[in-house]
This record gives sequence, C-alpha cells and structure tokens, in this order.
Amino acid sequence: MAQPVNGPGRRSTSRESGVLAEEAYHAIKRSIIRCELEPGQQVTEEQLGARFGVGRAAVRTALKRLYQERLIHGLSRNRHVIAPITLKHVNELFDVRLLLEPPAARMAAARIDADLLRRLEELCGARYEIGNRESAAEFLAANTEFHATIAEASGNSMLADMVRDLLDKVERVHHMSHLLHDRNEEAFHEHYDLLEALTARDGERAERVMAEQIRAARTFVIEAMLASAAVQTVNVAPGNHGT
Repeated sequence: MAQPVNGPGRRSTSRESGVLAEEAYHAIKRSIIRCELEPGQQVTEEQLGARFGVGRAAVRTALKRLYQERLIHGLSRNRHVIAPITLKHVNELFDVRLLLEPPAARMAAARIDADLLRRLEELCGARYEIGNRESAAEFLAANTEFHATIAEASGNSMLADMVRDLLDKVERVHHMSHLLHDRNEEAFHEHYDLLEALTARDGERAERVMAEQIRAARTFVIEAMLASAAVQTVNVAPGNHGT
C-alpha cells in the first residue's frame, strides 16, 4: 500500500535526498580542490551527475554551496565553470593567511597540549612524489591538517573555522604547484621549526615562523605558476575573473 504524501515515506525520501546532496557536495569539492576538475573547466549538471553517480537535484544543491564558497561560477542555467586560479586570487589568499594564521600560532603556543604536539610531529613527516597526483593529495591533506590543528589549538573556534575554510582554497592552489616542483625539504624544515616554537611555548617565535612559512609558500606557488606555460594558458587567468 502506498505511503501517504506527508507520511514516513516522504520524510525518508527527504532525508535520503539530503544525504545524496551532502555526498555530492563533498565529492565535487574534493575533485575541485585536487584539481581533478581543473580551474577554468566548464561543466554541466548532467556531466557532474554522471561523473559522481548522483541525480541532478543533488548536484544542483551541491553547486549552491560551492557557489557560496566561490569554488564554482555560473555561465548559464545549466553550464558552470570551475573557478579559475588567478594571480590576484593567490595573493589575496596568502594575504588573508598572514592576517589569521600567525596570531593563531602565537595563541596556540600558550595552549597546545602534548597530544596535539605529537600529532603535529606525525604530520611533519609527510612527503610526496613529483608528478604523482595521489601522493601530492596525501601530502597536501597532511599540510592542511597541520595548519588547521594549530589554528584549533588557539582556542578560538571562530578563528579556527575561518582558517580551515581558507586552507581548502589554499590546498587547491598548492595542487598545481606541487605537481610541478619539489618542496619536500623546505616544508619539512618549516614545519619542524614551527613545532619547536610551539613545544617551547614561544608565542613570539611561533608567530614569526608561521609568517615566514606563509610568505615562502606564496613565493613557491607564484613562481611555479609563472614557470609553467601550460598552467598559464590553461588554468591561470591573469585578471580578476573568479576572485
């Protein structure tokens, strides 16, 4: 016997739709961050639905969230473009990191506990192979967790949320540059320098080291972008589009 329109069956369908939309959101976002959906690539709802095995309704709901996060832009009713990565966008990302993360590191130095310090030490060991997308993805996920953990250790949950949201966008930028160039040794030493400052409860040093790391990472990303003709012509827009 059919369930009534407003009965339990309807509520179950609504929950299932919400789950599908949530899964679609995370799957599409992950592909954008990892540059599997390339910056500047045009896509349709049908293409995304087929790629991730979900219906258009779930894709449409996911896209609304990704619009808000500025990871995707609309071209027409059913055609969208993955947000390009521009030099202006990269500079703005790192400018905001410099505003948020060094003060968070100073705050974390006074509050961080032994368990989090051990976790940071584990994350320091992450490495990647040049040109290996999966290896780069694992390394960059560890890098994101390293920085997010420090922000969370600050004790300011609003600051930590802002930093984590920012780091998702930074991770996408890093995927292009780390597929092209080796930064294993620099990242290893930078992270250990920061870990030492946090272990010593030296807030001033932690703040300074964090700022130095962010500036070095910005230089690495921009130099990698400018050095690759393929990246410049296909993935990187020089102007303001997408920022």
